[in-house]
Amino acid sequence: MVMDVNYKECHPARILVVDDHQVLIDGLKLLLRKEQTVSFQYEANSAESALELLNRHHADIDIILTDISMSGMTGLDLIRETKKRYPRIKVLVLSMYKDPETVSEILASEAEGYLLKNSGKAELLDAIRKICQGGNYYSTDVISSFMKHRTDEEKKFKKDIKELLTTREVEIVQLICEELTTAEIAERLFISPRTVDTHRKHILEKTESKSVVSLIKLAYEYNLISVAI
Repeated sequence: MVMDVNYKECHPARILVVDDHQVLIDGLKLLLRKEQTVSFQYEANSAESALELLNRHHADIDIILTDISMSGMTGLDLIRETKKRYPRIKVLVLSMYKDPETVSEILASEAEGYLLKNSGKAELLDAIRKICQGGNYYSTDVISSFMKHRTDEEKKFKKDIKELLTTREVEIVQLICEELTTAEIAERLFISPRTVDTHRKHILEKTESKSVVSLIKLAYEYNLISVAI
């Protein structure tokens, strides 16, 4: 996923690469050694070492390429500290993880990009270029995994909502959607208005709705009104 903004491009991109596996750092440098669009300025085998380098040389660094899983201070900690101290510097995460929890954390950290370590040279260069232009770059595999998880969670939520409500509560939701008043619902169901209000309160709590308007929206969105009475 790419979002472009018209920023001045950094050329060549001055890079700090951070990974606790030296072989990966050496492999990146070898892979891009002939590319004129990138310049490997510094390298670090830990987030702590990277921060020390940033403290001394932040003016000479445009992009940090970092892993997430490292002993001691994590890559996420490094991203947060970098964004707090040196917001000009961009961050591109290189990781083997694409689980939704990790992706969510990366998105929340405001890293400009996220690539899997099995990405090819062309995609890596494209990500660096886009980020240098002021945009963001998240690989298709990462976004696909995240969106699939969100879809699964929405389906689970839909199922859970229906299972949370009793038959009587579903009846009341349907009547609320028909715009019946409390008194009218009570008359229709042969119960007291106070009982209707109690059911309504429980329904709002169970569905985490802040108002009847939110409840009606939820009922249509998750087909609660189609449940047979």
